[in-house]
Amino acid sequence: MNPLVVHVTGARPNFPKVAPVMRALEAAGVEQLLVHTGQHYDEKMSDVFFRQLGIPEPDVNLGVGSGTHGVQTAKVMMGLEELFTERQPALVVVYGDVNSTVAASLVAAKMGIDTAHVEAGLRSFDLTMPEEINRLVTDRLATLLLTTSSDANVHLGNEGADPQAVHFVGNPMIDTLLSNLERYDTEAALASLGDQVPAGVSGGQYAVVTVHRPGNVDLPEDVQALVRSLHSVADRVPVIVPLHPRGRTRLQEAGFMDHENVHVVDPLGYLEFMGLVRGAALVVTDSGGVQEETTVLGVPCLTVRPNTERPVTITHGTNQLVTREGVAEAAAAVLERGPVTDHPVPPLWDGHAGERIATVITGHLGIDG
Repeated sequence: MNPLVVHVTGARPNFPKVAPVMRALEAAGVEQLLVHTGQHYDEKMSDVFFRQLGIPEPDVNLGVGSGTHGVQTAKVMMGLEELFTERQPALVVVYGDVNSTVAASLVAAKMGIDTAHVEAGLRSFDLTMPEEINRLVTDRLATLLLTTSSDANVHLGNEGADPQAVHFVGNPMIDTLLSNLERYDTEAALASLGDQVPAGVSGGQYAVVTVHRPGNVDLPEDVQALVRSLHSVADRVPVIVPLHPRGRTRLQEAGFMDHENVHVVDPLGYLEFMGLVRGAALVVTDSGGVQEETTVLGVPCLTVRPNTERPVTITHGTNQLVTREGVAEAAAAVLERGPVTDHPVPPLWDGHAGERIATVITGHLGIDG
């Protein structure tokens, strides 16, 4: 009987990462089980990704829903402990830095089950970020550390990770981006928004904004500073905002939607969102994944954070860090410059990370791939 590999996903950023890994392992004949913890449970935040990316329906959905970090993590741990006891996986594969990732790592470690962490070694060095804590704990417990950039290897080395456990494989999310490139239709994405955006807006004529992190949307004074800056951007171009549930109320209270050129839309499916991003003149975000996607698509990106765990998107991409107060000036400079015509792409962001990950996993399990 082949050893079982269990993939644990829970939130929107995980799904484009798991798709190429599962396909590559399937091609190698590996028995797999896909678990969706239900950390993101809205249709546009999870289910649509499975359909659009050709991911099999999850074998197990824990349905944990929303809650505080402690409640959410505890519910995932309880569900996974029962599942792992029943199915006895040989390896658990976790992705990124969400609560489901650290929960799965803790359960697997205590049960003596090997784990592979896809996107290991990323560091912001900011312990006020829950994601940074999740990264540190997950990497400390992981058996296989699968990295997307060379700086991640350096961080793991500095932390004393076993060099034999670290594998530079590239970025599986970029596999998904590149394999779907022809499906990112900007005009279709704009048309799907209907009267939520003004008639006549087309590619290259708008900015996309995604903000949800506590550092930007939790404190009223921070929200107000961000809104002032984003209104300055909206003075220049239409601003389209697929608004994460987190922070929506505070942004509304700060008057964000009062500007006539700010157009708030519900969270989008993967293809619709990527079509929108591909045609943007500018993206303003605090998301990790968007920094990577804009880097490959050649879309200028302003990341509203004091740090990033993805510095390669700055050295080998189109990303730059800005303060809330600095968004307006930086956006004006980007719009003045116009479209990016040439930019470097990080090494191994070539569409084949899933295959390299599968090679590492099958080698670890002693499976002839």
